[in-house]
Amino acid sequence: MIATRRVTFRLYPTRQQEETLHYWRKLHCSLYNAAVYNRKTQYQKFGHSVSYQEQQNCLPAFKEVWTEYKPLGSHALQATLKRVDFAFNRFFKGLGGYPKFKASRHYSGWTYPCKAGWKVESKGGNGYLYVSNLGKIQMRGHARTWGTPTTCTILCRNGKWYASITVQCEPVRSTVGGAVGIDLGCKDAITLSTGEKIAKPDFIKEGQQKVKAASKKLRRKRAPNRNKKIKASRRWKKATKEVSKLQRKIALCRENWLHQTTSNIVSGNSLVAGEQLNIKGMTKKGKKKKRQKAGLNRSILDVSFGTIGDMIAYKQAEAGGFYVESPTKTLKPTQRCAKCWELTPKTLNDRVHVCSNPACQHTEDRDVNAAQVNLIWARGKELASLGAESPSSIACGSMRQLGAKKRQKPLPSAVGG
Repeated sequence: MIATRRVTFRLYPTRQQEETLHYWRKLHCSLYNAAVYNRKTQYQKFGHSVSYQEQQNCLPAFKEVWTEYKPLGSHALQATLKRVDFAFNRFFKGLGGYPKFKASRHYSGWTYPCKAGWKVESKGGNGYLYVSNLGKIQMRGHARTWGTPTTCTILCRNGKWYASITVQCEPVRSTVGGAVGIDLGCKDAITLSTGEKIAKPDFIKEGQQKVKAASKKLRRKRAPNRNKKIKASRRWKKATKEVSKLQRKIALCRENWLHQTTSNIVSGNSLVAGEQLNIKGMTKKGKKKKRQKAGLNRSILDVSFGTIGDMIAYKQAEAGGFYVESPTKTLKPTQRCAKCWELTPKTLNDRVHVCSNPACQHTEDRDVNAAQVNLIWARGKELASLGAESPSSIACGSMRQLGAKKRQKPLPSAVGG
Protein backbone atom coordinates (compact mmCIF):
# COMPACT_ATOMS: atom_id res chain seq x y z
CA MET A 1 0.00 0.00 0.00
CA ILE A 2 1.46 3.31 -1.10
CA ALA A 3 0.96 5.86 1.67
CA THR A 4 2.10 9.40 2.40
CA ARG A 5 4.02 10.08 5.59
CA ARG A 6 5.45 13.31 6.97
CA VAL A 7 8.99 13.47 8.38
CA THR A 8 10.43 16.50 10.18
CA PHE A 9 14.15 17.28 10.14
CA ARG A 10 16.04 19.94 12.08
CA LEU A 11 17.93 22.35 9.81
CA TYR A 12 21.32 23.86 10.62
CA PRO A 13 21.79 26.78 8.20
CA THR A 14 24.83 29.05 8.16
CA ARG A 15 24.49 32.61 9.37
CA GLN A 16 24.09 33.93 5.84
CA GLN A 17 21.57 31.23 4.96
CA GLU A 18 19.59 31.97 8.12
CA GLU A 19 19.38 35.65 7.22
CA THR A 20 18.09 34.67 3.77
CA LEU A 21 15.52 32.29 5.27
CA HIS A 22 14.19 35.03 7.56
CA TYR A 23 13.99 37.41 4.58
CA TRP A 24 12.13 34.87 2.45
CA ARG A 25 9.71 34.18 5.28
CA LYS A 26 9.01 37.91 5.49
CA LEU A 27 8.35 38.04 1.73
CA HIS A 28 5.94 35.10 1.88
CA CYS A 29 4.13 36.76 4.78
CA SER A 30 3.81 39.99 2.78
CA LEU A 31 2.42 38.05 -0.17
CA TYR A 32 -0.10 36.33 2.11
CA ASN A 33 -1.27 39.67 3.54
CA ALA A 34 -1.45 41.23 0.07
CA ALA A 35 -3.62 38.37 -1.18
CA VAL A 36 -5.97 38.72 1.80
CA TYR A 37 -6.19 42.49 1.27
CA ASN A 38 -6.86 42.01 -2.45
CA ARG A 39 -9.78 39.66 -1.81
CA LYS A 40 -11.19 41.90 0.90
CA THR A 41 -11.08 45.19 -1.05
CA GLN A 42 -12.27 43.66 -4.33
CA TYR A 43 -15.40 42.36 -2.67
CA GLN A 44 -16.10 45.45 -0.52
CA LYS A 45 -15.60 48.00 -3.29
CA PHE A 46 -16.65 46.15 -6.43
CA GLY A 47 -18.58 43.10 -5.19
CA HIS A 48 -16.12 40.83 -6.99
CA SER A 49 -15.08 37.53 -5.39
CA VAL A 50 -11.43 36.89 -6.22
CA SER A 51 -10.56 33.23 -6.82
CA TYR A 52 -7.29 31.41 -6.38
CA GLN A 53 -6.85 30.99 -10.14
CA GLU A 54 -7.19 34.73 -10.65
CA GLN A 55 -4.50 35.53 -8.08
CA GLN A 56 -2.26 32.77 -9.40
CA ASN A 57 -2.41 34.12 -12.95
CA CYS A 58 -1.28 37.52 -11.67
CA LEU A 59 1.98 36.14 -10.26
CA PRO A 60 4.12 36.62 -13.44
CA ALA A 61 3.24 40.31 -13.68
CA PHE A 62 3.61 40.65 -9.91
CA LYS A 63 7.18 39.31 -9.99
CA GLU A 64 8.11 41.70 -12.81
CA VAL A 65 7.28 44.63 -10.53
CA TRP A 66 8.52 43.10 -7.26
CA THR A 67 11.72 41.47 -8.48
CA GLU A 68 12.77 40.32 -5.00
CA TYR A 69 10.19 37.52 -5.28
CA LYS A 70 11.87 35.88 -8.28
CA PRO A 71 14.40 33.77 -6.27
CA LEU A 72 11.56 32.27 -4.18
CA GLY A 73 10.18 30.13 -7.02
CA SER A 74 6.77 30.15 -8.69
CA HIS A 75 5.48 26.96 -7.06
CA ALA A 76 6.27 28.19 -3.55
CA LEU A 77 4.45 31.47 -4.22
CA GLN A 78 1.46 29.55 -5.58
CA ALA A 79 1.37 27.48 -2.40
CA THR A 80 1.24 30.69 -0.32
CA LEU A 81 -1.73 31.88 -2.38
CA LYS A 82 -3.31 28.47 -1.87
CA ARG A 83 -3.05 28.99 1.89
CA VAL A 84 -5.13 32.13 1.50
CA ASP A 85 -7.66 30.17 -0.53
CA PHE A 86 -7.81 27.47 2.19
CA ALA A 87 -8.39 30.14 4.85
CA PHE A 88 -11.31 31.71 2.95
CA ASN A 89 -12.83 28.31 2.17
CA ARG A 90 -12.78 27.46 5.88
CA PHE A 91 -14.47 30.79 6.63
CA PHE A 92 -17.22 30.24 4.04
CA LYS A 93 -17.86 26.73 5.42
CA GLY A 94 -18.15 28.05 8.97
CA LEU A 95 -15.03 26.23 10.16
CA GLY A 96 -13.05 29.34 11.12
CA GLY A 97 -13.07 33.10 11.39
CA TYR A 98 -12.39 35.65 8.69
CA PRO A 99 -8.73 35.48 7.59
CA LYS A 100 -6.56 38.05 9.34
CA PHE A 101 -3.30 39.71 8.45
CA LYS A 102 -0.26 37.97 9.88
CA ALA A 103 2.85 39.43 11.47
CA SER A 104 6.10 38.22 9.95
CA ARG A 105 7.42 37.04 13.33
CA HIS A 106 4.36 34.79 13.70
CA TYR A 107 4.31 33.50 10.12
CA SER A 108 5.42 29.87 10.24
CA GLY A 109 7.03 29.35 6.83
CA TRP A 110 6.35 28.34 3.26
CA THR A 111 5.82 25.21 1.17
CA TYR A 112 7.30 23.69 -1.98
CA PRO A 113 4.27 21.71 -3.26
CA CYS A 114 6.22 19.68 -5.81
CA LYS A 115 9.80 18.57 -6.50
CA ALA A 116 10.79 21.87 -8.13
CA GLY A 117 13.08 24.18 -6.17
CA TRP A 118 14.44 21.70 -3.61
CA LYS A 119 16.11 18.31 -3.29
CA VAL A 120 16.94 15.98 -0.40
CA GLU A 121 20.23 14.16 -0.10
CA SER A 122 19.30 11.53 2.48
CA LYS A 123 18.05 7.98 2.86
CA GLY A 124 15.85 8.73 5.85
CA GLY A 125 18.59 9.83 8.23
CA ASN A 126 20.94 12.78 8.57
CA GLY A 127 21.68 14.48 5.29
CA TYR A 128 21.37 17.70 3.36
CA LEU A 129 18.53 19.79 1.96
CA TYR A 130 19.29 21.64 -1.25
CA VAL A 131 17.16 24.75 -1.91
CA SER A 132 17.37 26.72 -5.14
CA ASN A 133 19.06 30.12 -4.82
CA LEU A 134 20.09 29.27 -1.27
CA GLY A 135 22.41 26.28 -1.39
CA LYS A 136 22.90 23.15 0.68
CA ILE A 137 21.67 23.09 4.30
CA GLN A 138 22.65 20.41 6.79
CA MET A 139 19.73 18.58 8.39
CA ARG A 140 19.44 16.03 11.17
CA GLY A 141 16.64 13.59 11.93
CA HIS A 142 15.46 10.06 11.36
CA ALA A 143 12.52 8.66 9.39
CA ARG A 144 10.95 5.37 10.40
CA THR A 145 10.01 4.68 6.76
CA TRP A 146 11.59 6.45 3.82
CA GLY A 147 10.43 6.69 0.25
CA THR A 148 10.07 9.24 -2.55
CA PRO A 149 9.97 12.87 -1.32
CA THR A 150 7.02 14.83 -2.71
CA THR A 151 6.61 18.13 -0.83
CA CYS A 152 8.72 20.21 1.54
CA THR A 153 7.63 22.82 4.08
CA ILE A 154 10.27 25.02 5.72
CA LEU A 155 9.23 26.16 9.19
CA CYS A 156 10.62 28.41 11.92
CA ARG A 157 9.78 27.43 15.50
CA ASN A 158 11.21 29.30 18.49
CA GLY A 159 14.15 30.54 16.45
CA LYS A 160 14.98 27.09 15.05
CA TRP A 161 14.48 25.96 11.47
CA TYR A 162 12.83 22.71 10.42
CA ALA A 163 12.04 20.95 7.14
CA SER A 164 8.77 19.01 7.10
CA ILE A 165 8.97 16.59 4.17
CA THR A 166 6.21 14.31 2.90
CA VAL A 167 7.29 11.04 1.29
CA GLN A 168 5.44 8.37 -0.63
CA CYS A 169 6.37 5.04 0.93
CA GLU A 170 5.15 1.57 1.83
CA PRO A 171 5.13 1.55 5.66
CA VAL A 172 5.22 -1.84 7.37
CA ARG A 173 4.44 -2.49 11.03
CA SER A 174 4.25 -5.81 12.88
CA THR A 175 1.36 -6.89 15.10
CA VAL A 176 -0.13 -10.03 16.63
CA GLY A 177 -3.68 -11.30 16.38
CA GLY A 178 -5.02 -9.86 19.63
CA ALA A 179 -8.01 -7.63 20.32
CA VAL A 180 -8.44 -4.95 22.95
CA GLY A 181 -10.87 -2.21 23.83
CA ILE A 182 -9.77 1.20 25.13
CA ASP A 183 -11.39 3.95 27.15
CA LEU A 184 -9.91 7.44 27.40
CA GLY A 185 -9.96 9.48 30.59
CA CYS A 186 -8.36 12.40 32.38
CA LYS A 187 -6.88 10.65 35.43
CA ASP A 188 -5.85 7.48 33.60
CA ALA A 189 -5.13 8.48 30.04
CA ILE A 190 -5.91 5.06 28.54
CA THR A 191 -7.71 2.14 30.16
CA LEU A 192 -7.57 -1.23 28.40
CA SER A 193 -10.25 -3.91 28.49
CA THR A 194 -7.66 -6.23 30.08
CA GLY A 195 -7.65 -4.05 33.21
CA GLU A 196 -4.34 -2.36 32.47
CA LYS A 197 -4.29 1.40 33.01
CA ILE A 198 -1.89 3.89 31.44
CA ALA A 199 -1.67 6.97 33.64
CA LYS A 200 -1.15 10.49 32.40
CA PRO A 201 2.62 11.14 32.36
CA ASP A 202 4.12 13.17 35.18
CA PHE A 203 6.06 15.50 32.90
CA ILE A 204 2.82 17.23 31.87
CA LYS A 205 2.03 18.44 35.39
CA GLU A 206 5.67 19.30 36.12
CA GLY A 207 5.96 21.19 32.85
CA GLN A 208 2.76 23.14 33.48
CA GLN A 209 4.08 24.27 36.85
CA LYS A 210 7.26 25.55 35.20
CA VAL A 211 5.21 27.33 32.52
CA LYS A 212 3.03 28.91 35.19
CA ALA A 213 6.07 30.21 37.08
CA ALA A 214 7.67 31.53 33.88
CA SER A 215 4.40 33.19 32.82
CA LYS A 216 4.20 34.92 36.19
CA LYS A 217 7.66 36.40 35.62
CA LEU A 218 6.59 37.43 32.11
CA ARG A 219 3.62 39.44 33.43
CA ARG A 220 5.99 41.54 35.53
CA LYS A 221 7.90 42.72 32.47
CA ARG A 222 6.98 45.64 30.21
CA ALA A 223 4.79 44.23 27.43
CA PRO A 224 4.33 45.97 24.06
CA ASN A 225 1.29 48.15 23.47
CA ARG A 226 0.76 49.68 20.04
CA ASN A 227 -2.11 51.92 21.12
CA LYS A 228 0.04 53.54 23.80
CA LYS A 229 3.19 53.36 21.63
CA ILE A 230 5.03 51.28 24.20
CA LYS A 231 7.80 48.98 23.03
CA ALA A 232 8.53 45.65 24.64
CA SER A 233 11.47 45.56 26.99
CA ARG A 234 14.41 43.25 26.42
CA ARG A 235 13.51 41.38 29.60
CA TRP A 236 9.98 40.81 28.26
CA LYS A 237 11.37 39.37 25.02
CA LYS A 238 13.74 37.12 26.96
CA ALA A 239 10.92 35.91 29.24
CA THR A 240 8.68 35.25 26.22
CA LYS A 241 11.34 33.01 24.67
CA GLU A 242 11.63 31.10 27.95
CA VAL A 243 7.86 30.45 28.10
CA SER A 244 7.83 29.32 24.45
CA LYS A 245 10.77 27.02 25.08
CA LEU A 246 9.03 25.31 28.01
CA GLN A 247 5.77 24.92 26.09
CA ARG A 248 7.62 23.46 23.11
CA LYS A 249 9.38 20.96 25.36
CA ILE A 250 6.06 19.77 26.81
CA ALA A 251 4.59 19.37 23.31
CA LEU A 252 7.55 17.30 22.10
CA CYS A 253 7.52 15.09 25.21
CA ARG A 254 3.78 14.54 24.82
CA GLU A 255 4.17 13.61 21.16
CA ASN A 256 6.94 11.14 21.99
CA TRP A 257 4.82 9.57 24.76
CA LEU A 258 1.81 9.26 22.44
CA HIS A 259 3.86 7.53 19.74
CA GLN A 260 5.37 5.04 22.19
CA THR A 261 2.04 4.25 23.86
CA THR A 262 0.03 3.81 20.66
CA SER A 263 2.81 1.73 19.06
CA ASN A 264 2.78 -0.65 22.03
CA ILE A 265 -1.00 -1.06 21.76
CA VAL A 266 -0.87 -1.71 18.01
CA SER A 267 2.05 -4.15 18.23
CA GLY A 268 0.08 -6.42 20.58
CA ASN A 269 -3.40 -6.17 19.02
CA SER A 270 -4.64 -6.35 15.43
CA LEU A 271 -8.06 -5.05 16.50
CA VAL A 272 -8.45 -1.97 18.71
CA ALA A 273 -11.92 -0.76 19.68
CA GLY A 274 -12.33 2.84 20.77
CA GLU A 275 -15.25 5.25 20.97
CA GLN A 276 -16.40 8.28 19.04
CA LEU A 277 -15.73 11.46 21.02
CA ASN A 278 -16.75 15.02 20.20
CA ILE A 279 -13.57 16.69 21.46
CA LYS A 280 -14.67 20.14 20.32
CA GLY A 281 -17.94 19.87 22.23
CA MET A 282 -16.28 18.36 25.29
CA THR A 283 -13.77 21.22 25.55
CA LYS A 284 -16.29 23.98 24.90
CA LYS A 285 -16.25 26.87 27.35
CA GLY A 286 -18.82 26.55 30.10
CA LYS A 287 -21.42 29.21 30.81
CA LYS A 288 -21.45 28.37 34.51
CA LYS A 289 -18.57 27.28 36.74
CA LYS A 290 -16.04 28.45 34.17
CA ARG A 291 -13.02 27.75 36.38
CA GLN A 292 -14.03 24.11 36.93
CA LYS A 293 -14.78 23.66 33.23
CA ALA A 294 -11.44 25.22 32.29
CA GLY A 295 -9.64 22.68 34.47
CA LEU A 296 -11.54 19.79 32.85
CA ASN A 297 -10.83 21.13 29.37
CA ARG A 298 -7.13 21.38 30.18
CA SER A 299 -7.07 17.78 31.40
CA ILE A 300 -8.75 16.55 28.22
CA LEU A 301 -6.40 18.49 25.96
CA ASP A 302 -3.33 17.41 27.93
CA VAL A 303 -4.05 13.76 27.16
CA SER A 304 -4.85 14.52 23.47
CA PHE A 305 -7.92 12.31 23.04
CA GLY A 306 -8.23 12.99 19.32
CA THR A 307 -4.56 12.37 18.58
CA ILE A 308 -4.60 8.96 20.27
CA GLY A 309 -7.36 7.70 17.98
CA ASP A 310 -5.73 9.12 14.85
CA MET A 311 -2.36 7.55 15.68
CA ILE A 312 -3.84 4.13 16.39
CA ALA A 313 -5.87 4.31 13.16
CA TYR A 314 -2.96 4.94 10.80
CA LYS A 315 -0.63 2.56 12.64
CA GLN A 316 -3.22 -0.22 12.41
CA ALA A 317 -3.47 0.52 8.69
CA GLU A 318 0.30 0.03 8.40
CA ALA A 319 0.12 -3.25 10.35
CA GLY A 320 -2.87 -4.55 8.37
CA GLY A 321 -5.14 -4.37 11.43
CA PHE A 322 -8.29 -2.42 12.21
CA TYR A 323 -9.29 0.42 14.50
CA VAL A 324 -13.03 0.91 15.00
CA GLU A 325 -14.94 3.42 17.10
CA SER A 326 -18.23 2.64 18.76
CA PRO A 327 -21.14 5.12 18.54
CA THR A 328 -20.92 6.66 22.01
CA LYS A 329 -24.29 8.43 21.95
CA THR A 330 -26.29 5.30 21.17
CA LEU A 331 -24.11 2.65 22.78
CA LYS A 332 -23.35 4.58 26.01
CA PRO A 333 -20.36 2.41 27.05
CA THR A 334 -19.92 4.22 30.37
CA GLN A 335 -23.41 3.23 31.55
CA ARG A 336 -23.81 -0.13 29.81
CA CYS A 337 -22.91 -3.38 31.53
CA ALA A 338 -20.36 -5.54 29.75
CA LYS A 339 -22.05 -8.75 31.00
CA CYS A 340 -25.80 -8.30 30.55
CA TRP A 341 -25.86 -5.13 28.39
CA GLU A 342 -28.13 -3.36 30.91
CA LEU A 343 -27.90 0.43 31.28
CA THR A 344 -26.98 1.74 34.74
CA PRO A 345 -26.97 5.56 35.07
CA LYS A 346 -23.86 7.01 36.76
CA THR A 347 -22.39 10.35 37.69
CA LEU A 348 -18.77 11.39 37.30
CA ASN A 349 -18.20 10.57 40.97
CA ASP A 350 -19.22 6.92 40.47
CA ARG A 351 -15.91 5.24 39.63
CA VAL A 352 -17.12 1.64 40.03
CA HIS A 353 -19.71 0.00 37.81
CA VAL A 354 -22.33 -2.00 39.70
CA CYS A 355 -24.98 -3.42 37.39
CA SER A 356 -28.53 -2.47 38.34
CA ASN A 357 -29.87 -5.75 36.98
CA PRO A 358 -30.64 -7.99 40.03
CA ALA A 359 -29.81 -11.10 38.01
CA CYS A 360 -26.39 -9.79 37.03
CA GLN A 361 -24.90 -7.55 39.73
CA HIS A 362 -21.67 -7.34 37.74
CA THR A 363 -19.06 -5.20 39.52
CA GLU A 364 -16.10 -3.74 37.67
CA ASP A 365 -14.03 -0.59 37.43
CA ARG A 366 -15.97 2.03 35.50
CA ASP A 367 -13.32 2.63 32.82
CA VAL A 368 -12.46 -1.06 32.42
CA ASN A 369 -16.13 -1.88 31.94
CA ALA A 370 -16.46 0.84 29.27
CA ALA A 371 -13.43 -0.54 27.41
CA GLN A 372 -14.91 -4.03 27.53
CA VAL A 373 -18.21 -2.73 26.13
CA ASN A 374 -16.35 -1.14 23.20
CA LEU A 375 -14.55 -4.40 22.49
CA ILE A 376 -17.75 -6.49 22.66
CA TRP A 377 -19.49 -4.11 20.29
CA ALA A 378 -16.58 -4.28 17.81
CA ARG A 379 -16.45 -8.07 17.93
CA GLY A 380 -20.21 -8.34 17.43
CA LYS A 381 -19.99 -6.55 14.13
CA GLU A 382 -18.42 -7.85 10.97
CA LEU A 383 -15.42 -5.71 10.07
CA ALA A 384 -16.45 -5.62 6.44
CA SER A 385 -19.85 -4.13 7.29
CA LEU A 386 -18.25 -1.53 9.57
CA GLY A 387 -16.44 0.13 6.72
CA ALA A 388 -13.23 -0.33 8.68
CA GLU A 389 -11.04 0.23 5.69
CA SER A 390 -7.48 1.35 5.99
CA PRO A 391 -7.62 5.14 6.31
CA SER A 392 -6.29 7.22 3.48
CA SER A 393 -2.83 8.54 4.13
CA ILE A 394 -2.70 11.42 1.70
CA ALA A 395 -4.31 14.08 3.90
CA CYS A 396 -1.07 15.06 5.61
CA GLY A 397 0.26 16.66 2.41
CA SER A 398 -2.23 19.53 2.26
CA MET A 399 -0.35 21.30 -0.55
CA ARG A 400 0.55 18.22 -2.56
CA GLN A 401 -2.38 18.50 -4.94
CA LEU A 402 -1.13 21.94 -5.90
CA GLY A 403 2.04 20.53 -7.43
CA ALA A 404 0.11 18.38 -9.89
CA LYS A 405 -2.27 21.18 -10.71
CA LYS A 406 -1.07 23.28 -13.61
CA ARG A 407 -2.05 26.87 -14.16
CA GLN A 408 -5.54 26.88 -15.59
CA LYS A 409 -6.54 29.24 -18.37
CA PRO A 410 -10.13 30.44 -18.76
CA LEU A 411 -12.00 28.15 -21.10
CA PRO A 412 -13.57 29.70 -24.22
CA SER A 413 -17.28 30.16 -23.85
CA ALA A 414 -19.34 27.52 -25.62
CA VAL A 415 -21.48 28.69 -28.49
CA GLY A 416 -24.97 27.30 -28.33
CA GLY A 417 -26.13 25.47 -31.45
